[in-house]
Amino acid sequence: MSKSADIAKNVVIRENGELFLVTEFQHVNPGKGSAFTRARLKNIRSGKTLEHTYKDSDTVDIVEVERRRMQYLYGDQSGYTFMDTTDYEQVMIPKALLEDRAGYLKEGQEVNVVVFENSPITVDLPRKITLTVTEAAPAVKGDTASGNVSKEAVVETGLKVAVPLFIKEGDRIVINTDSGEYVERG
Repeated sequence: MSKSADIAKNVVIRENGELFLVTEFQHVNPGKGSAFTRARLKNIRSGKTLEHTYKDSDTVDIVEVERRRMQYLYGDQSGYTFMDTTDYEQVMIPKALLEDRAGYLKEGQEVNVVVFENSPITVDLPRKITLTVTEAAPAVKGDTASGNVSKEAVVETGLKVAVPLFIKEGDRIVINTDSGEYVERG
């Protein structure tokens, strides 16, 4: 058993017999009262998300997982397929488990697949990823006068991102995978 202060992003926790992936967390140390940790947990089996607050004195069951370097092959209606580059074994992760990360996956990209008891449960993405813009509306003269300094663009994976007005189709952009925000031109 670990302390609640050990909770971090992408850690797997066993709670009431179910496995949960920590997708977001915040350690809070208020001026009055005891410290606590607020965490957003995603059920590994069902894909449902819930929020939970742990007191500083609470213990949590952090589960040991394995991270394997794999190459993303393709996605279909049932899920996303990855290949282990050492033994060429293919594994599939159900759509429900990767719905918030799928837009950052590009065919041929190598990522760390998180595995628990020989079952893949999620992927660790790099903090930033470079993708090509496939659709972007042209900037309209006068947009900045109305305070509208960004527009929506679609990248090669189908992900929609708010970008500055000067971005056009064919540009390569860097996106923060934690926040989903535009960082810079790539």
